Amino acid sequence: MIDTLTDHRLICALDVPSCAEASAIVARLGDRVGVYKIGLELLTVGGMGLAAELKQSGRKVFLDWKLHDIGETVRRASASIAAAGTCDFLTVHAEPQVMMAAVRGRAFRREMKILGVTVMTSLDDDSLREIGYGLDVRALVAQRIRQAIECEIDGVVASPHEADLAHRIAEDEGRPGFLIVTPGVRPAGSDRNDQARAATPAETLKAGATHLVCGRPITASADPLAAAEAILAEMAQV
Repeated sequence: MIDTLTDHRLICALDVPSCAEASAIVARLGDRVGVYKIGLELLTVGGMGLAAELKQSGRKVFLDWKLHDIGETVRRASASIAAAGTCDFLTVHAEPQVMMAAVRGRAFRREMKILGVTVMTSLDDDSLREIGYGLDVRALVAQRIRQAIECEIDGVVASPHEADLAHRIAEDEGRPGFLIVTPGVRPAGSDRNDQARAATPAETLKAGATHLVCGRPITASADPLAAAEAILAEMAQV
C-alpha cells in the first residue's frame, strides 16, 4: 500500500507507448508517487487494465481522456467508466453540454471526480485566434471555469498561468474545495517541450493549484525517482 507520506498533489503522467514501460516507471517510483495519469496513448494499448492494476496496488488513477462528443455519448461513456471503479479523476472538455452529461453519467458515484479541460496548455492567444475564438486564453479559461462550477463538476484542468484565476473564481463562487489540476509543470531548467504556458512546481502551487501534473521531467529522466523527489521537495516548501 501507498506510504502515508506520499504527496497526492503530484500526478505523474505515464505518457509512454506501452503498459510495460508505464509499469516499469511505477515500480521505479515506488511509494513516493500515489497518483498516475493514463492518457490516450496508453488507452489504445490496454490502459484500462493498467488502471485496474494501479487501483489494486492502492494508487489513484487519472484517466485523461478529454471526453468530447454529443451529450448522450459522453453520458454513457462516463457511466461505463464510473461503473468500472478504476478511475479517481476523469477529464472532459469544459463545454456545458459535455460537462452536464458527464455528471449525469457518473450519477451517485461521486468518488470519481470530473474535471473540465479549459484550454489546452499547448495553446496561446495566437493559437486561439487561428482556431477562430474571439477570446484570449485568460478570458476563455475564466468563462469555462464559471461554466464548470455551474455544471457542478469537481474541478478544472488549467495551465499554471491560470491557476490563480481558477482559485479566485472558485472562492468567489463559494467553491473552496474546487480542484485545480495543472499540467505544464516544469522544474526550473527543464525543457518545456510543447507546453506554451508552463511554470515551476512552487510557482504553480503558490498560484492556487491543488494538483500538479508532471510527465516527461520525471518519466524521461535517467533517474525518475530522483526527479520525482526533487519535485516533491520543492512542493513541500509551499
